[in-house]
Amino acid sequence: MNTEKRPKVLLLVTQDTKEEEGRFLRQTLEDAGCEVIHLDPSVRRTVGGAEISPEQVAGAAGKTIEEVRALGHEGKCQAVMIEGTLKLALELHTQTGLSGVLAIGGSMGTSLAGIVMQQLPYGLPKLIISTMASGFTPPFIGVKDITMHNAVCDIAGLNSITTEVYRNGALALAGMAHGYSPAVAMGKPLVLVSTLGTTEACARRVRKTLESDGYEVMVFHTTGTGGKTLDAIAAERDVACVVDMSLVEIVDLLNGGICSAGPDRAKAAVQRGLPVIFAPGNCDFIIAGPIEDASARYPGKRYHVHNPALTAVRTEEAELAGVAQHMAGLTAEAKGPVRFFVPLHGFSNHDSPAGHIHDPSLPPVFARHLEAAVAGRHPITRVDAHINDEAFADALVTCVHELTGYAGAQHG
Repeated sequence: MNTEKRPKVLLLVTQDTKEEEGRFLRQTLEDAGCEVIHLDPSVRRTVGGAEISPEQVAGAAGKTIEEVRALGHEGKCQAVMIEGTLKLALELHTQTGLSGVLAIGGSMGTSLAGIVMQQLPYGLPKLIISTMASGFTPPFIGVKDITMHNAVCDIAGLNSITTEVYRNGALALAGMAHGYSPAVAMGKPLVLVSTLGTTEACARRVRKTLESDGYEVMVFHTTGTGGKTLDAIAAERDVACVVDMSLVEIVDLLNGGICSAGPDRAKAAVQRGLPVIFAPGNCDFIIAGPIEDASARYPGKRYHVHNPALTAVRTEEAELAGVAQHMAGLTAEAKGPVRFFVPLHGFSNHDSPAGHIHDPSLPPVFARHLEAAVAGRHPITRVDAHINDEAFADALVTCVHELTGYAGAQHG
C-alpha cells in the first residue's frame, strides 16, 4: 500500500497499563489502512515500541521521566504528562497533518485525551474509547466534536466483548480518518447566531437572509453548551459579526437556572473586539426542571410546562433588571462596536399572545433598565415588534450589514 496516501492517526495509549489493548488498536488501525503514530504517556514503566516514548513526553514538559516518577502523586504525574502530550500532539499536527486521534482509557486516560483533543481543530476526527462514556462526559468533551465510545467492560485485557468494542471504535476512527479533509474557508464573512426553538422564527429569517446576502452563518442552541461553543468559535475564528439574540443562559446564570453557560458567557466576542448585536431573546423565562422542582425553587411565579423535564419560569422586573445590569457590565469595556435591540412585543414564543407566560408590560420595562444601565455607551434600538416578527429579524440583518460593511453576493 502506498504509505503516502495512508491517513496519519495519533494513538494515545499508556502501555504501562494497557499494552495489550494498545497493540490491538494499532493492528486494527493499520489493517484499516492507517499510519499509526503511537504516543505513550505512561509513567510507571516504558514498554517500548511507541513512536513517541514516555521519556519524550516528559522531556517536552521540561522533566525527565525519573523526575516525574519521583513526584509520587498520580495527579501531579499526570499534569506533567498532559503538558508534554499536548505540546507534542499540537506540534505533530502542525508538522505532519493528522487525520485522526484515537485514545483509550479510564478516568485518567480519558482526562488526558480530552484535554488534548479539545485543543485540536474542529473537524479533525477525535474518538475516545472510555469507561466514562456512559457517565459524566462534559469535562472530557468540552465544546469540541469529540466522540466517546463506551468501553462496556473495564479496560483490563481483551475478551469477547471488548475485542468487538475496541475494533468498532478503531474502525470508526479509521473510516473518519480516510474521509477527513480539512475544511476550506468558504471565503464569506462568518456570522454567529444564538437561538432556542422559542426564537427559531427570528433566527431562521436572519440566517436565510444573511446567507442569501453572501454570509456564512453558524447557529447555536443556547442550553448551556451552545453558548460556550459560540464563544469558543468567536475567540478563535475569523468572525465578522455575532448576533447574540438568545440570552437565556445569562438569565439562568443569574437566577440558578439549569442552562447556565457560566460567568464568561458572551465575553469572548466583546473582549476580542468583534462587532456584537445583543437582543433579549428568551429572557422572559428561567429554564428549570420538572414543575414540582420549579414551583418549589421559584414559588409564586408563573410557569409554563415545556415538557415533563423542563419548565419555563416567567421572569419579572427584578430578574430583567438584573440581566440589564449584567449586560451593561459585560459590555462596559468592549473593544469593538456593540448594539442592543429590544423587541417591545415579546421575547419568545412563550412571551406572545399565543404563549402561556405572555406579559406585554415587561419588554418596555427591560428597555428602560437597559438604557439606564448602559448609560449611552452603546446604541439601544427599541423595535415595535415581537422578536419572531419579520420586522425584528430584518432590523438585525440591517445592523449586521452596517457593522460589517459587506456588500454581499447579491451585489456582485
